[in-house]
Amino acid sequence: MKKFNEVKALVSALEADADKFYNKSNNAAGTRVRKGMQDLKNLAQSIRLEIQETKNKA
Repeated sequence: MKKFNEVKALVSALEADADKFYNKSNNAAGTRVRKGMQDLKNLAQSIRLEIQETKNKA
């Protein structure tokens, strides 16, 4: 559950930069959002692997 909470925190952290990119045309904020989304993808993959491993042990 710890990693899931990290996902929520990461999405919340990206919200301000996403707003800056989409509403204020700040390209640097878009770069930060892209990096954060890549981190989110990697974190989601690790959660998927963890869940699969736990299922297989049961």
